Amino acid sequence: MKWNRALQDFQHYLNLERGLSKNSISNYVLDVEKLILFLESHQIVETPINIEKSTVQQFIYEMAKNVNPRSQARVISGLKSFFNYLVFEDYRQDNPMELIESPKVGRKLPDTLSEEEINELIGAIDLSKPEGERNRAILETLYGCGLRVSELLDLKLSDLYFEEDFIKVTGKGDKQRFVPISDINKKYINIYRKEIRVHMTIKKGAEDVLFLNRRGNKLTRAMIFTIIKQLAQEIGLQKSISPHTFRHSFATHLLQNGADLRAIQQMLGHESITTTEVYMHVDRTHLAEVMNKYHPRKSGTSD
Repeated sequence: MKWNRALQDFQHYLNLERGLSKNSISNYVLDVEKLILFLESHQIVETPINIEKSTVQQFIYEMAKNVNPRSQARVISGLKSFFNYLVFEDYRQDNPMELIESPKVGRKLPDTLSEEEINELIGAIDLSKPEGERNRAILETLYGCGLRVSELLDLKLSDLYFEEDFIKVTGKGDKQRFVPISDINKKYINIYRKEIRVHMTIKKGAEDVLFLNRRGNKLTRAMIFTIIKQLAQEIGLQKSISPHTFRHSFATHLLQNGADLRAIQQMLGHESITTTEVYMHVDRTHLAEVMNKYHPRKSGTSD
């Protein structure tokens, strides 16, 4: 079995049987392609079926020289999944990655923005340009609904249930959820829809897509990153931010204001509560305040 064939089969498995998103699948493919590139550059002729543990170890060792621990862990995890798939399909008897341990990486706490910083970023948008109203609606939706960038880009006009105060979001693995939407968020989306989008020439196939580029087509992930980076520069923000920062801020601010962790999990579309629990560590000072305010043995009450 050749590498290209094995990789193709693995992609079908990730898509059809595990229901992963395109972005997740392309990350797994990149992990395997790194190994293939290593074999080619070292003229090692081993197939997915007969590749030795020592060869894989050599690849990991070489990679460790140039890549940070978090990226190493990502590649090791991807390759383990790939070889597990080959074992599962009876192409191999063993997983050559079995005894290879990932480097220990601490759980990375998400960066967040304060409410003032978010208001500053939104305030820096040039509303005199047609894309200004669109960009304001985009940032309000990222922060107001806690969406992933892919979910924002896939948002459709037919997903807006404004009378019920909800939007329908299609998340990872095409799982759908309903997320509440505030009046202010609805207001800015409606301004964009009724004053800007309505005058655009829309490309075939994008008629139902909410946020469009100047050519009337679906926006790209890169475009959203660019919009946010430019606004951060504009206000002189000293933090490294991305569209995901708004999602993290959404969850953190909800938690700080007393929202239930289960409710946050549902709104974020996290399969496991442990993923949501990372936000429990973001603001320890707030948690200490909650303890002192609500616990029966709060400080200063004992004799």
